[in-house]
Amino acid sequence: MGCDNCYALTFAKRLKAMGQPKYQNDGDPRTSGPGFGLTLHPDVLAEPRRWRAPRLVFVNSMSDLFHPEVPLEFIQEVFSVMAETPQHTYQILTKRSKRLASLGPQLDWSRNVWIGVSVETSRYVFRIDHLRTVPAEVRFISAEPLLGPLPNLDLSGIHWLIAGGESGPGARPIEEAWVLDLRDQCAAADVAFFFKQWGGLHSKSGGRELDGALYDNLPSLSKAS
Repeated sequence: MGCDNCYALTFAKRLKAMGQPKYQNDGDPRTSGPGFGLTLHPDVLAEPRRWRAPRLVFVNSMSDLFHPEVPLEFIQEVFSVMAETPQHTYQILTKRSKRLASLGPQLDWSRNVWIGVSVETSRYVFRIDHLRTVPAEVRFISAEPLLGPLPNLDLSGIHWLIAGGESGPGARPIEEAWVLDLRDQCAAADVAFFFKQWGGLHSKSGGRELDGALYDNLPSLSKAS
């Protein structure tokens, strides 16, 4: 449901047409699109070791590290690189929460690894229970695109919640009441709240103000555990 208007699928198609070598694998036409076939790139794993200045890294932004076809050994290599480069902060987002929970005990959870799950509607709230099982320094929820209300969330063990509307052609609407409720739930549970965007045809179409304010809160590492 949340993937119906996937930005990565559209972007991969564009990169394939441009001849970008990393996006020439179409994969299974029943489950993938042009340039969007799952492809491992072990040759780039060493890049963070060469970055001198600290960076905030969104790991695998065009795919899902916990996709069932990604071998455990490759995931472990990614986690090893992250552990070896503590100057960087790594954010990982997955929809494969069950596999995350299953593999969690076999991974090196260094303090610079933040892990999150996508929760677009109440149908996917179960992912939060899986997320709670891993010993990450920061565990976060991405309610983006937010496609329905998420009342009465159990936010125990969660450090950060990001909410936002969908953007692009055919973007599905977001309701202010859904976002205000998430903001208030986070305040009650002492969870950092970040409102990214209202969305629309373009990501900045509707701006970022919520109830007359901007919400850019980040998790407090002193509270994370």
